Amino acid sequence: MPATSAPHQAPLVFITGASSGIGQALAARFARAGYRLALVARRTADMQAWADAQGMGPERCRVYGADVAEVDSIVAVGHACLATQGVPDVVIANAGVSIGMDTAEPDDIHVKARTFAINNTGLAATFHPFVTPMTARGSGALVGIASVAAIRGLPGHGAYCASKAAVVAYCESLRGELRGSGVAVVTLLPGYVDTPLTQKNRYSMPFLMSAEAFADRAFDAIEARTSYQVIPWQMGVVAKLLRLLPNPLFDRLMSGRPRKHRQGPQAAP
Repeated sequence: MPATSAPHQAPLVFITGASSGIGQALAARFARAGYRLALVARRTADMQAWADAQGMGPERCRVYGADVAEVDSIVAVGHACLATQGVPDVVIANAGVSIGMDTAEPDDIHVKARTFAINNTGLAATFHPFVTPMTARGSGALVGIASVAAIRGLPGHGAYCASKAAVVAYCESLRGELRGSGVAVVTLLPGYVDTPLTQKNRYSMPFLMSAEAFADRAFDAIEARTSYQVIPWQMGVVAKLLRLLPNPLFDRLMSGRPRKHRQGPQAAP
């Protein structure tokens, strides 16, 4: 456990998208390691009910409501955390959406814009309040949750794949900017994790793992300040092999693959 918080105070982790799935599993894993929690999501009642069920009072866990798609909203919550709990040791930008899109459909262009607002601009806005105080302290970790979907574009997944590829590129840029500051940037690429997001998928999901198993491996990678890791490693091997395939062969393999559900009443069946 990193000893970077104020003396006599447990370390602090700030997690967005913490009301369910990967975010909640990460909160539980960090809590078991003795961290204080700053949990962010729109569904504050769900998060507070979870914290109460764990027997965690305000000295261990604070709940903040924010819409990550709204820059001012998530930045304000970051500043509230700094004022109330102090500078986090770890900030995990986990909030994200995964929605299918069809470029021929006009409504889906707005879907792509919102996907990027949450998965990319919201990620940068999550980090923003903490960069200066972490750098001044000379320690900490900023963690971006990407996806193996970042490695190749999949038919019907254009918004999600592009947004997660942008997470990888953004975190790589930020890592270079913060080199030598003492602040690490960790990029994690989950494979298929059993969460409410993936339970709607209508295609096979190799190496599917529980959110708790992912959180255990993610915790180890964050504690080690690993710059880039695919979880599980088997999915990383598959993704690299797909990256090496010539485009005509890759396109043929993906042809006819079930696509991710689109949003709204016009969504394809």
